[in-house]
Amino acid sequence: MGKDLADAFEPARLVFEEVNDALGQELSKIMWEGPEDDLKLTENTQPALMAHSMAIIRTLEANGKTVTDIASHVAGHSLGEYTALCAAGAFSLSDTARLLKLRGQAMQRAVPVGQGAMAAILGMEMDQVSKICEEASTHGIVVPANDNGGGQVVISGETAAVEAAAEAAKGAGAKRALLLPVSAPFHCPLMKPAAAEMAEAFKSVKINRPTVPVVANVIAAPISEPEGIEKLLVEQVTGSVRWRESVASFAYMGISAVTEVGAGKALSGMIRRIDRSLEMSNIQGPEDLEAFIESL
Repeated sequence: MGKDLADAFEPARLVFEEVNDALGQELSKIMWEGPEDDLKLTENTQPALMAHSMAIIRTLEANGKTVTDIASHVAGHSLGEYTALCAAGAFSLSDTARLLKLRGQAMQRAVPVGQGAMAAILGMEMDQVSKICEEASTHGIVVPANDNGGGQVVISGETAAVEAAAEAAKGAGAKRALLLPVSAPFHCPLMKPAAAEMAEAFKSVKINRPTVPVVANVIAAPISEPEGIEKLLVEQVTGSVRWRESVASFAYMGISAVTEVGAGKALSGMIRRIDRSLEMSNIQGPEDLEAFIESL
């Protein structure tokens, strides 16, 4: 994960080194050598995904292509919002790594293992799933966590309530309702202790005005003010990721093309399901990166 970038480009290698130094651990070694179980720990997964994306961004910058040059806006899904903010200069790379490490640890601490769950509901829209969650709340806390578009909504909350909502969704016509192999119930009210930890952490972090607006998850709209960024990132810990609405708003911002930067193509798939008129491209490894630079 990202090793080909580090081997091919010095700016990418320096990103992984800076993240390692910021965290006081050899995160890059875990990314490149494993063990996989360690990489899957959310406290490692979150800064690892960010580092991969920022290795690409820093290599673009070294080739004279800043985010301001190539994008009118940036956006990210959940932890990706931190990466977007880092790419736009709102956070330093080191601070972003430390914030994401803490975010992962805080989310894990917030709910004892086994007491929370998440499930993907396929074939239903947000309003339908919201109603099902309301009805299942007699079993405990359960809310829509991610509105990913294309009839894919992820729910989160207490295990019994999530299981009840998933069964109800199946009975109401959902194509599938799958419990997800996650370590904690993200983006729901159970994450309030984690939100409090993040609010405290931001007190010692400098937030700059981003060079381009960042489309914030919890309001599905662009934001540039540092105070608002901090407030919305705290809210994001317990709030729903409004990805469908975010992508749908791109047209109103004059956005016609989107480039997904980093590991995998999950967001590209989501975006295509939401708005097929958007031109999509991906940058994951050296070949993608070199082709993108040439296209500019």
